[in-house]
Amino acid sequence: MAPENRLLAALSARAFARVSPFLDVMPMTLKTVLHKPGDRVDHVYFPGGGFCSVLTVLADGNMVEVATVGREGLVGMSAAVNGGARNPSTAMVQAESDVCYRMPTSAFEAELDRRGEFRTLIRRYAQAFVGVVMQSTACNAVHSVEQRLARWLLMAHDRVERDDFSLTQEFAAMMLGATRPTVTVVAGLLQKADLIAYQRGRITVVDRRGLEHASCECYAIATALLDGVMVVGTGK
Repeated sequence: MAPENRLLAALSARAFARVSPFLDVMPMTLKTVLHKPGDRVDHVYFPGGGFCSVLTVLADGNMVEVATVGREGLVGMSAAVNGGARNPSTAMVQAESDVCYRMPTSAFEAELDRRGEFRTLIRRYAQAFVGVVMQSTACNAVHSVEQRLARWLLMAHDRVERDDFSLTQEFAAMMLGATRPTVTVVAGLLQKADLIAYQRGRITVVDRRGLEHASCECYAIATALLDGVMVVGTGK
């Protein structure tokens, strides 16, 4: 059976067979913190569904999301590829999944050192991930909160692969770098336009195409960057 993580599925059968003994399958539970700033990264995580938020922690304790990672990627890469350096950010599960592949950092580094197919794939993903973070930074600087919320909802919708999922005002404010009252107003605008339904911390995507029109170009750019990674290996 093909792995549920797209990076692992993009590997050839031979490359996946080499790394599979080092993969433990575990669930991702909502709000679980996989890494905190300053942690030594002992494992990297390949989600098989759901998604994690990568969060920058400010001096006052506030957190702002800088990236969303689902089945298209992995969590913990930035520290793992730097020889087990201390982790610079927080990684928290925001949409749970029954399947996540956990790999020891030592095995991850050893496979990178082989300079084979796995390393090529991870390097491509790393390049795309940096591009996504850069696009997100630009988006946060110049686009409206409404556009940014639409972008994030589309990314979440892609990753959970269902129309409804949880989204509290607290997390939405953290994700957007906005206040909770602002989130309430903006979510209300999207709901009034019949693009989403929002009630008691749950979002339902009602009009996917309309949500794409409400978003900025950053969603399409980020999606194309990540989709472009999946060209190495056959997964067979």
